Amino acid sequence: MGQLKNALTRYSSKVLLKLFLVSTFSTAVQAVELDFEHLNYPNKQRQSYPILLLDLALRASGKTYVLTPSANDYEQKRALTDLASNKFLDVSWSMTSIDRESMLLPIRIPIFKGLIGWRIPLVHSNSGDLFLNSRSKKDIRTLKAGQMHDWPDTRILEWNGMTMFRSSSYAGLFKMLAMERIDYFPRSVIEVWREYEANKSMQIKVDENILIYYPTAFYYFVNKNRPDLARAIESGLETMINDGRFDELFMRYHEEYIEAAKLDKRKLIVLKNTLLPPRTPINRPELWYKPTIDPISANTSFSQD
Repeated sequence: MGQLKNALTRYSSKVLLKLFLVSTFSTAVQAVELDFEHLNYPNKQRQSYPILLLDLALRASGKTYVLTPSANDYEQKRALTDLASNKFLDVSWSMTSIDRESMLLPIRIPIFKGLIGWRIPLVHSNSGDLFLNSRSKKDIRTLKAGQMHDWPDTRILEWNGMTMFRSSSYAGLFKMLAMERIDYFPRSVIEVWREYEANKSMQIKVDENILIYYPTAFYYFVNKNRPDLARAIESGLETMINDGRFDELFMRYHEEYIEAAKLDKRKLIVLKNTLLPPRTPINRPELWYKPTIDPISANTSFSQD
């Protein structure tokens, strides 16, 4: 714990890096092999955790890098396209899929320990207990879910038979929910509370009844021509996993959201993720957060049934 506190203390000097915050929960930075500068990341901000984790991993690798912000305010799809074409970007982070792993080099360590696939619905304040009697995906298929048009989640939900509204605007999804044009907006455990606080004036609330799960991972990605950078990130992350700093940082940023979700009190609805690449390291339990839920649910939490 002392190592982590010392690392976080170093980040209290001056702000030398400012990332563009984009609505897709994805961003990108350039990594250049130069002398490393101290950086400051505001605690609890959406992008601060993956940036700080990346920084600490690169330090742990024994390499020296400077992280500088991308010059563009990226949407998810364009960031990954530019990264694949070796245009402006060196590293980005996003949910994995078979397509994304075919065009980019993934570092197969889930930076959110799989919690990106644990989904809690945002619903309209007037919807009552919309999911009170929902126990399987068949029970929610007729309800309209909102998602961004280019998110892998959209295809996952559609494959499982969910009724979908595809949006080109992240902010527009909250407006659609407020106007009751969609029934729910499923968000990950690590996103839903911040998004509720930012938008609660729009007559929305966090559902208290269900937990939608599909196995997925959020990785760092680099261009296929940068195996050196991939090795440095992977080596640093493995070092942090082995010495405990990865889990310490993860819990520092996410423990309060996990506790607020009361995952063990919710009915679990398990979906299949046909976009999950076959090399996803689901056989490494130390890489995944496993909620304490009832035994039947726990036994199926990585089955994709």
